[in-house]
Amino acid sequence: MPDFGNLSLEANLILFAVVAAVIVAGGLKMTRLADILADRTGFGEALVGGVLLGASTSLAGTVASVAAAAQGHPVYAVSNAIGGIAAQTAFLAIADVVYRKANLEHAAASLTNMTQATMLMILLTIPLLAWAAPDVTILGVHPATPILLIVYVAGVRLASAIRLAPMWKPQVTSDTRTDLPAAESAGQPSVAKLVGQFVALSAVVGVAGWLIAETGLQISQKAGISESVVGALLTAVVTSLPELVTVIAAIRRGALQLAVGGIIGGNSFDVLFLALSDIAYRKGSIYHAIGTRAMFWIVLALLMTGVLLLGFIRRQRKGPANIGFESAIILALYVGAVAIQTSLG
Repeated sequence: MPDFGNLSLEANLILFAVVAAVIVAGGLKMTRLADILADRTGFGEALVGGVLLGASTSLAGTVASVAAAAQGHPVYAVSNAIGGIAAQTAFLAIADVVYRKANLEHAAASLTNMTQATMLMILLTIPLLAWAAPDVTILGVHPATPILLIVYVAGVRLASAIRLAPMWKPQVTSDTRTDLPAAESAGQPSVAKLVGQFVALSAVVGVAGWLIAETGLQISQKAGISESVVGALLTAVVTSLPELVTVIAAIRRGALQLAVGGIIGGNSFDVLFLALSDIAYRKGSIYHAIGTRAMFWIVLALLMTGVLLLGFIRRQRKGPANIGFESAIILALYVGAVAIQTSLG
């Protein structure tokens, strides 16, 4: 195993950039495979985007957070996880700017995506409750950790059940894009082969995530930047780049529900970084070792998701700068948060 501490700051930055490129390339390929699998399996773009694509493109961030927690860096681990949620939600607002036909949340109307956004807000409240509750662990793991895992699985099952038997549907307009099979799904390799390719790409991205964690920690130490800033604004953004690439690529392919579902599902999976990081962190509850700056990002992510959910409900066709009001607010919130955190150093 290489000793990244012996590398200079410049060498770590170069390696960091190379690994980031690998993560982006892998994410782009996984988008196409996820869209085809959505059509071939019949599970639908919103659900596949939220679970399969969301989990796989979050793999680099998962590995980065768990590796950092295992090495005794809880602030870095949590900031990477929650900073990624904030960044990815901002990416969805950027995608709304790219999609010029109508407000993206209007065109990609989906009850599944609304359900997943609601579940994400529930998931984000659990770490807050754990932080405010007594510091109690069982075998070094806080009780909130298994609760997070149970709620996530229950949320996926609920989203699937709602998709199969919805009690109401969004009103269809001339700007609404429905979940239709892509023409290129025909004549593709078998589902088993597609899944194999997907797993192989996920493995590559996972290794890249470990390298991101190692080089990110060295950049923090050698550059004298706090782990909170590096975790939330450097590694979180880099490990979230697959989401940006995949959402833009999916929009250009016309898979709007896959694009939106991939972001929300990825955000939900990112909350699980905390559960896995708590297990890897052996000095006690990770929720009680992260401080107020990491809590800032959790509250911000909760607020941004609430605004996004309002956008799903309102379904505004046009808004300021031809984007939805929710996208304008989300971008303003994220830019403001970055300014606040960087000013603190």
